[in-house]
Amino acid sequence: STEGPPLDADIELWHGPDNTPCKMRVYVENGEVRPFRAVIETPRGPNTVAIRNIGQLEFPFAANVASDKVDNPSAACLSKSQTIQGGALRTYPFESAVDSVQVLLKTDGRPLNARIELLQGPNNNKQVI
Repeated sequence: STEGPPLDADIELWHGPDNTPCKMRVYVENGEVRPFRAVIETPRGPNTVAIRNIGQLEFPFAANVASDKVDNPSAACLSKSQTIQGGALRTYPFESAVDSVQVLLKTDGRPLNARIELLQGPNNNKQVI
């Protein structure tokens, strides 16, 4: 989270015998209003999570990694998942009164390459994961 300025970060999970990184790029226009949270599955064996602030020097952010008692996806989220083929776009509108949403991305073991955008109004910057 930030105290108001943009949050621009690279998050990497290093795992496996050769420390192959799984990468996530996060951009949030206002980290105080919309803090970013993620649950990353850690495959067997030792793992390391790296968080890199790639924003400007004037835009610091606070980060924390917890490795015990992490929330699991809800049963509703797991049961309502849909397949989205490569190159396809799926939108999920929700009311303005919603405080937060849960997004689950999962594959059958193949590489995952996805872009998540939060759009709010016609003239606002989109939040990108």
